[in-house]
Amino acid sequence: MGLLQSHSPDRRTYLLKTTREHLNIIDAFHQLGSYRAAARLCNVTDKTVRRAVERHEAGGPWVRRPRPTSRNTDPVMSVIWERVRRTDGRISAKRLLPAARAAGYKGSARNLRRAVAKVKTEWRQKRRIFRPWVPSPGQHLVADWTKIAVGLHMFCAVLAWSRYRFVRFASDETRETTLGLLAECFEELGGVPAVVLTDRMGCLKNGVVANVVVPHPDYVRFAAHYGFRPDFCEAADPESKGVVENLCGYAQRDLVVPADNFGGDVATGNRQAKLWGLEVNGRVHSETQATPDERLAEERPLMRPLPSLRPALIRGELRKVDRMQTIRFGSARYSLPTAWVGKQIEVSVQDHEVVLAYDGNEIERHQLMAPGEVSIKDEHYKSKSRIPARAIRVRSGTERAFIALGPSAEAFLRAAAAVGTSRLAAELADIVTLEMSWSRKQLLAALERATRFRRFRADDIRSILEAGPSAPNPVPAGEALKLALPEVPVRPLSAYSLEAIR
Repeated sequence: MGLLQSHSPDRRTYLLKTTREHLNIIDAFHQLGSYRAAARLCNVTDKTVRRAVERHEAGGPWVRRPRPTSRNTDPVMSVIWERVRRTDGRISAKRLLPAARAAGYKGSARNLRRAVAKVKTEWRQKRRIFRPWVPSPGQHLVADWTKIAVGLHMFCAVLAWSRYRFVRFASDETRETTLGLLAECFEELGGVPAVVLTDRMGCLKNGVVANVVVPHPDYVRFAAHYGFRPDFCEAADPESKGVVENLCGYAQRDLVVPADNFGGDVATGNRQAKLWGLEVNGRVHSETQATPDERLAEERPLMRPLPSLRPALIRGELRKVDRMQTIRFGSARYSLPTAWVGKQIEVSVQDHEVVLAYDGNEIERHQLMAPGEVSIKDEHYKSKSRIPARAIRVRSGTERAFIALGPSAEAFLRAAAAVGTSRLAAELADIVTLEMSWSRKQLLAALERATRFRRFRADDIRSILEAGPSAPNPVPAGEALKLALPEVPVRPLSAYSLEAIR
């Protein structure tokens, strides 16, 4: 453009003529013998005809070749190419300007931006040719980790063909956690895909030889047991597993961010992730225009079956349930139902919860307690209470008759035992016979008053009955009964030994 602008309009017209137009001009001149006549015939100026004829007679080309031009960015093009190649086309011209200045570039930042943009365009065209991946059913499961916050990591897996998505949260990215989540994913899918494609996770690889990842022996044993082939993507190449990269971004935008990272609570995140999975796998996918649940049902018969002797998802340390229906774990106690007393229970920690399981099946969950604390659930102790082996049962008919009088008789007996009353068993027969002379209501009132007065002999009860309601009451009417006695644990009445009272 600069070359054209440096000439007159007539010269620009001459330079823009095609080869055929030049031949027509020369032929018109030879036929008419005049510049003006040939110019009127060819609809050009006489100067254009004269230049065309002179150049033809001189043996030169009909079109003038433009003079080669140079740019001030040419000396640093090698630097630009090297930086663009090294950063995979991500470096900006602003970052590259100091290096270009050091290499001798003296032009403006604007010219450098143009040169960098041109090199980036050429690099993207030469770097790689992308071809859409056409997955096959039952072949590939793509998995990856992404960090949400401190102590909160998200595991994502997606079947390439059906687009069935699996999302879970964990507090770390260790090998045990990763393999456990893969096993849980296989259980949810109901089968095992032929290939599991992952990033070059440090927990799953044992090293890299000639840019080939060597999987960890534990991962190899896990893959051999389930029957899939472990595969790893290329280094720093997110395009090779873009399907799971998209899932990670989608799960963060749609699940994690609206919930404010679940406050860092892994258990809350997993509960929401399961509900979110039911929702998104039941909707029509924008790429396949089908429901992932329906496509999974078609894909499952083409997947490999789960092994019959696969490890349990819940694994932990063994603990024996003691007679108090509790197990001790981490210096804390956790209760279980009565049926598990004396059995070995598997105890593990998942998402800040203690999971109690037997033979791989979950029994109960408790919140993780600090050392020395106890987690007790009342529903575990609603069955009939067991009588301690050391307790002596009430044998005589007199003792059973006295206990049958009701709560007042029980309070009377406990208070008498607490103060160490001697020969109480001998007094019970006389107290029971008082019911024949007085009514049960009067006898119970006398027992209550005797308990307040701390009088525990039959003669004392008889005196109270004879005195009647006019006898003084140590506790004002309407107030609850309060015994000025040492506190004793409340136990079943049958637990008191009448022989010991004697």
